[in-house]
Amino acid sequence: MYVSRSESHQQNKKRKQRRIRKIAILNLAMIAVILILAAVFWSTLFPADSTTEPEKQNETAGSIGKTPESEPPNAGSPIEDGGTEQTDDLQTDKGGASGEGTGDQQGQASGEGTSSPGTGEEPEGDKESSSSDDQSASSGDTVKLAFVGDIMLGSTVETTMRSKGLEYPFSGAVDYLALADLTAGNLENPITTRGTPAQNKQYVFKGAPDLLPPLKDAGFDVVSVANNHTLDQGAEGLLDTIKHLDEAGVPSVGGGNDDTEAYAPVILEANGIKVAYLGISRVLPVTEWKADKNHPGVAEGYDPKRAVAAIEKAKEQADLVVVMVHWGVERAENPVDEQTNLGKQMIDAGADLIIGSHPHVLQGFEQYKGKWIAYSLGNFIFNVTATPRTKDTGVLDAVCTKSGECKLAFHPMVADQSRPAPAEPDKATEIIDYLSRISIGAKVDQDGYITAQ
Repeated sequence: MYVSRSESHQQNKKRKQRRIRKIAILNLAMIAVILILAAVFWSTLFPADSTTEPEKQNETAGSIGKTPESEPPNAGSPIEDGGTEQTDDLQTDKGGASGEGTGDQQGQASGEGTSSPGTGEEPEGDKESSSSDDQSASSGDTVKLAFVGDIMLGSTVETTMRSKGLEYPFSGAVDYLALADLTAGNLENPITTRGTPAQNKQYVFKGAPDLLPPLKDAGFDVVSVANNHTLDQGAEGLLDTIKHLDEAGVPSVGGGNDDTEAYAPVILEANGIKVAYLGISRVLPVTEWKADKNHPGVAEGYDPKRAVAAIEKAKEQADLVVVMVHWGVERAENPVDEQTNLGKQMIDAGADLIIGSHPHVLQGFEQYKGKWIAYSLGNFIFNVTATPRTKDTGVLDAVCTKSGECKLAFHPMVADQSRPAPAEPDKATEIIDYLSRISIGAKVDQDGYITAQ
């Protein structure tokens, strides 16, 4: 699945970015006009003119050349809350692809809450150069990549979308998704109207094709289908998912008719920088889900050699290589050895950025040889679960140079009724502190910027 980003698609996304900026500017202008009119009306009703005519002439003569100053108003937006409870699947990657895990190895952290750096108008990845991001993008110096965790477009999420509108789950975070040059996430369920449900699985998911256009409209450019649910409706469901995603204009990585397709990158270009995306899963219910010669399935990471070879090949075709990998233990606070070892092997092979999913909760960050690993971005849009920390989520920005140097910023959010939105300040601080505490040799500051220690 080698795909190049079309010029028309890039133009559409830039038009959306400009439209969002124009709306924000228009809103501020309207507020300013209202304040000016109010001031004029107030001065008309209550004139502060108690001086005599000679005094007024003297005051006027003494004030020539002076103009009053005013401060621009600030604007905010409300955050919606609410939700229902439902459990999720408990599979882990510990023990290989021989069956369903129990997810008992969960962490004890209680850190919740997130606050997003900035106001949502255009989150920046480089704190020192935030005012020059548009200039750097236009000059082709950097590319802004946005990432989220698990996306469920089925089950109770589909029910919510049918009742509240198909765009509802994306509406709270759309500014952060659309304003990046390229946006990616993990699609956690098959999209099909047919298929045979997988046997001996506690949770089997499925979503309808008409749920995909809102994903595209929210700003997503590519998704990974390399996970432990993408074959919930068999090979037929997997291939339907890839087809429907292509029709919606969102290419996928990590799955295909055979291993050649499953391990092939999607290469997108923005600001003159080519970015290769790969999808890898180290969490599979059975070995039959692995893509192989003449056998549909997903790209697996149990054998690092296959992932390493795919990364090395992608590095020859693009400036940056991003690997979205499904791994780890559900609800665990920290990554297990299988994650840390595989992540470093993939960086050694040439990966510039590793983005993890599957634990359903946020895990920390680690820098290795100057490259970043995000062990888990948690749930983004997902069924509501009985574990409070699965609601803590966010958007990760990476502003990267053509040579592979990336600066990260995390925008913390909370998902209510499967709708992520920027967290209130106290909650945001809590999530930031939690991420900083569990990261390996890295720190997340109160503005969400991530640095190595």
